[in-house]
Amino acid sequence: MTAGGTPPPLDDVTGARQELTVVLPARLRRTPTWPEGPFPFELGSRRTDTRTRATYFAPASARALYGAPGRPCRWHQPLDVKHEGVRLLGVELLRAATARDPEHALAVLHFTVETPILPVLRTLAARDPATTGEPLPGLTGPFDPAVLLAGVADVQDPTAPFALARPYTIAFLSPTERHTPALREGPEGRLPASADHWLWQLASRSNPQDFPLAPETAADHVRDAVRISADWSALVLRQGAAFLGHRPDSGDGDFYGFGALHSRTIYLDALLLGALQRDHIDELTDELSEVFTSPRRLAGRVTALERSIALFRSGYWRQHLTAHGPANELLLAFQNQHRLPARFSEILAEAADYSRLVQTQESQQISGALGVLTVLGLPLGTALGILQVLGDDSLPHLLVALALSVAATAGVLTTRYGRLVLSSLRGGKGGSAR
Repeated sequence: MTAGGTPPPLDDVTGARQELTVVLPARLRRTPTWPEGPFPFELGSRRTDTRTRATYFAPASARALYGAPGRPCRWHQPLDVKHEGVRLLGVELLRAATARDPEHALAVLHFTVETPILPVLRTLAARDPATTGEPLPGLTGPFDPAVLLAGVADVQDPTAPFALARPYTIAFLSPTERHTPALREGPEGRLPASADHWLWQLASRSNPQDFPLAPETAADHVRDAVRISADWSALVLRQGAAFLGHRPDSGDGDFYGFGALHSRTIYLDALLLGALQRDHIDELTDELSEVFTSPRRLAGRVTALERSIALFRSGYWRQHLTAHGPANELLLAFQNQHRLPARFSEILAEAADYSRLVQTQESQQISGALGVLTVLGLPLGTALGILQVLGDDSLPHLLVALALSVAATAGVLTTRYGRLVLSSLRGGKGGSAR
């Protein structure tokens, strides 16, 4: 409490347990020689390695997040770097290759924060005018990704495709008994409105001065909060997510140790899968926009688009991750923030329209080819039939018959029917025949 018993603002709060995960796009320069698999955090006898985490997810989701035997897609590097009250525990790289960007990856940095966490988040979100000129505010000095990933991966320009406007952050804070704005009013009591205010600030990386919520709409901003249990809640936004405890953290052995572990392992992986889905849907949207850039290759482009959609659906598109509810809810919240279900439905609808268009053009071309065969074959067949009936084997007469059939064919092609046949053969580009 501050003087007079007023709870401190979140800018000045240091929780009992504060964890921070930062996700940013990168480009692999080579396959890392780091240990394979996600960062294996440990709590007691629990070790969150690939084998443990894979049991939480459906097989297709696990392959997207951890790879398959002999085909790894994730690596980690333990570190121990301290700087200005923040400790870097390690770095991960997740290969997030797409058809157009095979080197695309996501870099994951794991921190423990020993100072008030909101100012750190605000710096990462470039809320501080003094740091807005930096490429990645808050990730400088020993935390510079260019240094941490040197020789392995490059951090992408924020204006490049798939780039996040700012690094995506996942914050965890468990309160002490002094942090009453976050605490539930008794074991079965309701949460105070201030708890959701704190949750919003952590997820949005902002304080009331950065983004003052209108009282009329404040509840709408947290309506998608995930109530994991009576002890803690989560909120997923476009640029960040947060986990906030609602009872005092008693220290070592407390449940919040397990909660913090889940926030940077299983729940992190659910959000990473959402990021993979977002990147692939962005690419599919780009493919859709380029379908008509080369009309002569329309069929090939539509076929390639349908193949990309099929690969995405089989490998990445999941709305049900696991039998464990909170991970599903976090993924759905991420998808809703980025409108992924609606966008993918639009992609499927447009792709179906383009496929019908290609089928129509192909049918027209087949009909046109049959029409040409008819136009060419009827006069020639008639002339040869007459000669055969007359028993005329004269070569000059045969040549005359061929010439007359060609002339008749040319005459037919100048008619409205002939022009329709030729237009159909060209795929309907000739416009309406008159």
